[in-house]
Amino acid sequence: MRIFGLLRGHVAEVAAVCALLLVQALCELSLPRYMSDIVNVGVVGAQAGNAAYLGHMALVMLGFCVGSLVAATLSGLVASRVAASVARDLRRDVFAKVMSFSPAEVNRFSQSSLITRCTNDVQQIQNLVVILLRMVMFAPVMGVVAVVQVVGTGGGLAWIVGAALLAVLGVVSVLFSLTMPRFRVMQSLVDRVNLLAREMLDGLMTIRAFGRQDHELARFDAASGDLRDAQLFVNRAMTLMMPLMMLVMNVATVAIVWFGSHGVAAGAMRAGDMMAFISYAMMIVMSFLIVSMVAVILPRAEVSVGRVQEVLSVEPAVRDPERPVAPAADAPRGRLVFDHVGFRYPDAEGDVVSDVSFATAPGKVTAIVGSTGSGKSTLVQLAPRLYDPTSGTVTLDGVDARQMSLADLRSRVGYVPQQGFLFSGTIRSNVAFGAAAAGEKDPRPDEGLLRAIDVAQAAELVAEKDDGLDAAIAQGGTNVSGGQRQRLAIARALATHPEVLVLDDSFSALDYATDARLRQALARECADIAVLVVAQRVATVMGADQIVVLDEGRVVGKGTHEELLRTCPEYLEIAKSQLSAAELGLEEGE
Repeated sequence: MRIFGLLRGHVAEVAAVCALLLVQALCELSLPRYMSDIVNVGVVGAQAGNAAYLGHMALVMLGFCVGSLVAATLSGLVASRVAASVARDLRRDVFAKVMSFSPAEVNRFSQSSLITRCTNDVQQIQNLVVILLRMVMFAPVMGVVAVVQVVGTGGGLAWIVGAALLAVLGVVSVLFSLTMPRFRVMQSLVDRVNLLAREMLDGLMTIRAFGRQDHELARFDAASGDLRDAQLFVNRAMTLMMPLMMLVMNVATVAIVWFGSHGVAAGAMRAGDMMAFISYAMMIVMSFLIVSMVAVILPRAEVSVGRVQEVLSVEPAVRDPERPVAPAADAPRGRLVFDHVGFRYPDAEGDVVSDVSFATAPGKVTAIVGSTGSGKSTLVQLAPRLYDPTSGTVTLDGVDARQMSLADLRSRVGYVPQQGFLFSGTIRSNVAFGAAAAGEKDPRPDEGLLRAIDVAQAAELVAEKDDGLDAAIAQGGTNVSGGQRQRLAIARALATHPEVLVLDDSFSALDYATDARLRQALARECADIAVLVVAQRVATVMGADQIVVLDEGRVVGKGTHEELLRTCPEYLEIAKSQLSAAELGLEEGE
């Protein structure tokens, strides 16, 4: 299991905890024997005037108490440190694994569930590690030694301890069987609450616009109520544990005193031995009580371990090859080739795109158009390997993209998604985001950023801010408009100096004038970059060197704007739906 793999990195600390717990157990186990000697011998000695004996015994017992206290404190500190380190490493590993997931794998778990697994589930595992180190290692030592002492004490009272242990095991077994299924349900309900909370916060404006606040609150309240009911059931079941355990311990104490007093009266047992027997019996029961406390945390922690392990065991569909291949130094740059490419989502019945072939070239613009759902965005996501094709090949500079390292491939392909996401920080940090990942060493980085911002038609945004490039950007770019987010996202891709610039419907929030200026700037300033554009507007792609028309995932036309107007009915239909015949250069009735 992964958790024990992480503990292997803390062998010295675990060994230290074990040693400290052994010291603590021996100190606590020594106290009843000294107490027995005081009762059996010390009182007689004191009556004879030997008060020094009692003073000596008191100092020895005080020393054991101090030793137990110090050992318990140090073991707690070390155990907590180890557990916190394990949780930190586990969170790092889970997050690193999630960062390697393709969108399909993220959707398999859902974003809210992955967040819960990185936080709540890892916290449960951290609590389990503390319990394992701090209590589970301590309880067996104390229980075993106490059993040996009970057997050595004799008096015929061992059956009482046996009966008490059977009662403890019965209580723990019943509670464990009742709560284990509920813990599994409870973690899924936590996922459900997080999912609804995230969905409602993301769609808050839509909820308000349609006046659905009461409906959404009712949905959230229902999910929260289900979680509450599951938690109440578990908590009520667990609250029975301590009273039942105390009942068992008190009944065992009364039984030992009752039957032990008869033994003392009959001369078969001394009073001090009976007191030591009570102490050791309580230690035995307490050791099982400690184990039962683990039973409270173990079911939920077991579920959490399984959920975290489920994430860690996933093999990402898109991963680095064992022996990456880099394009040859003399290979033409910016040539992205789709060769009979097909793609199907996991568990889908059919291909999203099928048998698509085309190529880009430096300084040329290739556009992809088609009706909604024709597979345009899915197709261009294959270029930076957000997905891998299920058939055919995608090559860049003569090398299959699957044979290139992901870092190398993505440093050559600048990708701008439909929704231009901005991170909390500044304009500078957002535009330089990709360049920093690519390891840019520009001695005057602001010049490169400002050039990318100027080409992306975002210079006005920077100029109107008092702090310029250091102007603050809120999480998700909520303090700028949709068009400004898209332009900054384009600037971020340009700042990496890519060989191929992929624009996935990245002009949709721009007005026509800004759209035209941006296309002119790209043609003027990025003559050595191959541009691959997905667009809904025909006006955006009219000047493209090559237009690929998709219909239901298949190529139904390829050529320039003028050629497609004559040869591709699907393109002509799209063009006529947006522009007049005069704007298209067509005669009336064509």
